[in-house]
Amino acid sequence: MTPVVVAVDGPAGAGKSTVSRRLAEALGYRYIDTGAMYRVIGVLAVERGIAFSDSMQLASLCDATRIDFVERPNGLRTCADGRDLSEAIRTVDAAQLASKVSAVPEVRERLVAQQRAMAAAGGVVMEGRDIGTVVCPDAAVKIFLDAAVAERARRRAGDVRRQPTAEDVARIEQEIAERDARDRTRAHSPLRPATDAVIVDTTDKTIDEVVDLLRALVARRTAALASHT
Repeated sequence: MTPVVVAVDGPAGAGKSTVSRRLAEALGYRYIDTGAMYRVIGVLAVERGIAFSDSMQLASLCDATRIDFVERPNGLRTCADGRDLSEAIRTVDAAQLASKVSAVPEVRERLVAQQRAMAAAGGVVMEGRDIGTVVCPDAAVKIFLDAAVAERARRRAGDVRRQPTAEDVARIEQEIAERDARDRTRAHSPLRPATDAVIVDTTDKTIDEVVDLLRALVARRTAALASHT
């Protein structure tokens, strides 16, 4: 069957990254984490002393930075101009930086253009916060993953290297709620499901259950498309 674009959107902690990677592997598709691209720009902006209010400098940073997702023996790595930033962009601070730079229209304009180019040939599972609504509005399959805020905080707390405390979970829950509010109310490309997206609540589902559900959804959609060609 003709490879298609699978758009996976949703808030932090809903399971997008894990599910999208697994789904891409199952389909033999390329996995693209658009959130990582915003994290890269946020981290590099801080390193270079670029203020988030300086939209032109941020736009120049996007134009000058080549972001690649590279398969290596230790897994999929996120690289900026060949520099591996995979660990640097997976901190709580980096997530907050991503939310801030993603609210800058000039940054979104440039990264969306890069993302569309990556998806042009199809055969991709692309995850983010505006894939089905802005980046790939014509995607054959649109999915919006969500989960209760408390569950999303628990999952994120489980990513820390030590045993998370109740204070860790409470802090992360507050940070997630603040990021949700910022992402859902921003003027440009707010976080919301596409009108034709399938909404999946992952709160009480395992990763395997969600991946199986989405594989079946993609199979049905690609079969329907094939029958009309």
